[in-house]
Amino acid sequence: MQDKIQSGKNILSTRTKWTFMIGLIIVSTIVIFLVAELAIRFRQAEKYGAAATVEEFYTLDPKSDLRVPRAGFSKGNISINSLGFRGPEIVDKKPSKAVRIAFLGASTTICSEVSGNNFVWPHIATTSLSKTFPEIHFDYINGGVSGYSVFSSFKNLKHRIAPLLPDIIVIYHATNDMSGDLRKLAVKQGLIDDEKFREFSWPGRYSLLWNLVEKNLTIMAAQHANQNNHAKLTFEPDKIGAEFRADLIKLVHLAQKKAKIVAIATFSSHLRKEQTSAQQKSAMASAIFYMPFMTPEGLLTSYERYNQIIREVAKETGALLIEGESDIPGTPEYFVDSVHFNDKGSKMMADRVSRTLIESQAFQEFLK
Repeated sequence: MQDKIQSGKNILSTRTKWTFMIGLIIVSTIVIFLVAELAIRFRQAEKYGAAATVEEFYTLDPKSDLRVPRAGFSKGNISINSLGFRGPEIVDKKPSKAVRIAFLGASTTICSEVSGNNFVWPHIATTSLSKTFPEIHFDYINGGVSGYSVFSSFKNLKHRIAPLLPDIIVIYHATNDMSGDLRKLAVKQGLIDDEKFREFSWPGRYSLLWNLVEKNLTIMAAQHANQNNHAKLTFEPDKIGAEFRADLIKLVHLAQKKAKIVAIATFSSHLRKEQTSAQQKSAMASAIFYMPFMTPEGLLTSYERYNQIIREVAKETGALLIEGESDIPGTPEYFVDSVHFNDKGSKMMADRVSRTLIESQAFQEFLK
């Protein structure tokens, strides 16, 4: 009997030890994850002035059914005004003598990567116009939202921006529509399973660490595939971009009904033909996160094709064309990744926009 009791105690002791060890491992893993999460947030805050998760930053707009920045959100380098746009406060009812500019686009327009609201290119461009024409009061609406396509901007203009009565509308789009179009082709060619790209998994919407790990693993896998000559997307340049063209024409036509001047800017990217293979690999890193089936040559051809469409649409609709996408050098001095500007790149983008407006006869006549 004593042996049975002792044996039972030994079994219980072993189970207790294993339970303790498993519990210790779980607790340790959680602690390590939390410490790493805090470290990532600290690094992000130190680099960009803030470390906001997706759920903190965005909300759903019931009128447009779009994901939009939270009105009044402010953290580090980003401040959203009370109307839900990045930038200074503007009055809902535009002053009679004010000139209001609306900028439509995606993440490359809201510019989360720059040092602060004053370094966002729509802000710099508007400030430049104010300095050139000091007798005129300019204000602006930054309608850029990460992930938006041209169709998203159409709804954004219709439901959120048109009621604010913009006089001038500047459109800057390409990369998200291009990614969507190319993913559809990649599905048809059996290169990926789903044309829709889910940027954030559920944990990634709340954890910066999880989000960062997911992105890096995806990029590493795509780079490995490129190096090992895995199957890549094949296409004829003149056969892509039809949906982008149709949506862009539709957006321009709506904009022309709502504003006196509508301008479309060609799209700037980090990737360039003259770069070395190592430089191209770095320049396209974030692009292949969304399009892992693309080669440098394929991406360059695609950017050229979409800029060609932008030029054709501007000519067809009579919209003002903002050229000079290559005036911004394709180096890390101006880009933080494949398409997003840092402070210097944002300044050069603003110069493209303000210079074209200032030199435009339509703009000059409008100000008279």
